[in-house]
Amino acid sequence: MSTATLTPAVNQIPRINDTAPDFTAETTQGTINFHEWIGNGWAILFSHPKDFTPVCTTELGYMAGLQSEFAKRNTKIIALSVDPVTDHKKWSADIEETQGHKVNYPMIGDPELRIAKLYGMLPAESGNTSAGRTPTDNATVRTVFVIGPDKKIKLQLSYPMSTGRNFDEVLRVLDSIQLTAKHKVATPANWEQGGAGRHRSLICGSCHSRSS
Repeated sequence: MSTATLTPAVNQIPRINDTAPDFTAETTQGTINFHEWIGNGWAILFSHPKDFTPVCTTELGYMAGLQSEFAKRNTKIIALSVDPVTDHKKWSADIEETQGHKVNYPMIGDPELRIAKLYGMLPAESGNTSAGRTPTDNATVRTVFVIGPDKKIKLQLSYPMSTGRNFDEVLRVLDSIQLTAKHKVATPANWEQGGAGRHRSLICGSCHSRSS
């Protein structure tokens, strides 16, 4: 069973610089308290509307392949899907078989929809069980959250079910967020870590706050 608490109670997707709602939940790697699990590093929480959905299967497999890149950046990965952990374990085996990567990060079970509601991905009137709900019913549970060591939301991106997420872009944004957290700079359009020419340039801290 998952428990979720937030004061004051809200039902909207957390905004950038909001504290990420804390919760205790069952995962494929045991029970976690989210903030404790993050520790002093960074975290990527990405959600799914249902187990065994084709697009999500490719996403989970791709993230499994990228896990070492996130680890280099002191960043943990955790997935959430609106189904029980027992289903997640079966799905993990399917992901490894079809995508070629073993899922070594935890997958949160949310069969009572508590965390999906806590993070504003489902409305309060969605009921209290995932049983009988279709992926379309949960279509809005398709958000990526980047969370910093201070437990603040640094990025949130929502995607439609028909479009696979670009996790290379999430990695690029993470590089930018971590860089700008340490130095008074901003990164321009299409900036890449170690890129060439304009893709490598930075905007000085005294400039990036000016009105355009």
